[in-house]
Amino acid sequence: MPKQKTHRGAAKRFDLTKTGKVKHKKMNANHILNKKTTKRIRHLRKGGMIQNNEEAKTIRKLIPYK
Repeated sequence: MPKQKTHRGAAKRFDLTKTGKVKHKKMNANHILNKKTTKRIRHLRKGGMIQNNEEAKTIRKLIPYK
């Protein structure tokens, strides 16, 4: 059976922790930053975890070798 291809878009956006949780970068931190408060921008630097188990399961299928 052939290898499964990695979804390149998902590979660039998501990462897996050692325990298998899905990490992601927060949105809204790239441009038009002058109207956002310093506190908000600082909090956007931190990553996040996918809370929805169904979504996390789908993303794990998209990035099987990561």
